Amino acid sequence: MPKICVKVYGCQMNVYDADRVRTVLSSRGWEEVSEDEADIIMITGCSVRAKAEQKVWSELGLYEPSWLKNQKPLIALTGCIAQRLGGKALSRFPYVRLVAGPRHIGLLPDSIEQIYSHPRSRINILDDDQREFHGLDFDSDNITIKRENRYKAYVTIAHGCDNFCTYCIVPYVRGRFVSRKPDDILDECRMLIADGVKEITLLGQNVNSYGKDIGLKFSDLLKSVARLEGIRRVRFVTSLPQDFTEDIVDVMASEITVCPSLNLPVQSGSTRILKLMNRKYTRDEYIEKVRMTRERVPDLGLTTDLIVGFPGETEDDFNDSMSLLKEIKFDLVHSAAYSERDGTPAATMEGSLPVELRLERLTKLNELQDSITLKINEALTGQVFEVLADDLAPRGEGLLQGRTPSDKVVIFEGNRKLLGQFLKVKITRAEAWCLHGEILNQQ
Repeated sequence: MPKICVKVYGCQMNVYDADRVRTVLSSRGWEEVSEDEADIIMITGCSVRAKAEQKVWSELGLYEPSWLKNQKPLIALTGCIAQRLGGKALSRFPYVRLVAGPRHIGLLPDSIEQIYSHPRSRINILDDDQREFHGLDFDSDNITIKRENRYKAYVTIAHGCDNFCTYCIVPYVRGRFVSRKPDDILDECRMLIADGVKEITLLGQNVNSYGKDIGLKFSDLLKSVARLEGIRRVRFVTSLPQDFTEDIVDVMASEITVCPSLNLPVQSGSTRILKLMNRKYTRDEYIEKVRMTRERVPDLGLTTDLIVGFPGETEDDFNDSMSLLKEIKFDLVHSAAYSERDGTPAATMEGSLPVELRLERLTKLNELQDSITLKINEALTGQVFEVLADDLAPRGEGLLQGRTPSDKVVIFEGNRKLLGQFLKVKITRAEAWCLHGEILNQQ
């Protein structure tokens, strides 16, 4: 029986893609094992930031001793990193035998079997313009998607991006924006619900741009998924501010299964920097979107993404970002120091900031946000939330973890038999990164 190890780095879309490939291989008799036992290791890697690429590149080098001794394992490199650096990986590492971009997951099962049957073969599935998408669709009557989590699942509703923010490499490695057919999405959701999934997260680089290319609206798809029989929770990521419209908020406010949580990446609090980034909104327009949403969805959990140290960012621009955090009071900020990506316009812009200054600003921003998050979380102490117990907590014996509807992580004592259940949990203690609680209705 052929043996494979699947390793995933990066976003939820990489998790989704890898799960679909492992599902097909499992149905063909492949056994999923640890990397020490594997004939082939499939690495699905990220290219959004330089650090993510470096991590995968370093890992590839670690397989050289095993390869020299045993001629194993063979490596299949997939995802954004393969689209950008796959040719280089083939040249540098003799055990990298397959590279395939993120739009070619439908070709991966056959290609992986080919390099297993013919270990000397090398396969390069890269497409410079990436106009064609090779997906993996499943007949819900005869196959179940293998997932990391039994109770939560991701469903990709669109691929690629057409926005070309000046700092971002996604359009170059994931291709142009393409929406999936709504019937295919709904069929996949029904299949997952039938398999015991309680919470579905709809995925896309710009999830609320869904349907623009096929004459549909994301709000209509969101409503259709929210009304599927058996679904308990629906989430969606990631939203693009200029395409986050009032009709989406209407669905969030009216459909009980749509969680009151929103990731709305702002990227900068400075309108001047937003223009340099080719983000098609201003600071004030962003603030108005938040005001509108909080007015309609009062229990909203709001997170964002923010970059500091973008080329040309002045102290005033940075202070605009700091003041935005104080004004909006996000529940959580996914922050990063600007990282040059070759081939993007920002990589050659004037005004590049020293790395030390970028990191200094990042530290200041994180310290501010940690204090804001802690105050928000401390205010929840004593409140009771419905929490889906979805996994064992990473640290501590006898601890489970789950999330509130607003997407707060909660850690609590409980028997693993409670996994998959919705529990009433009272918050007893707060940290900046999670809440602690106790079950009120333990069975």
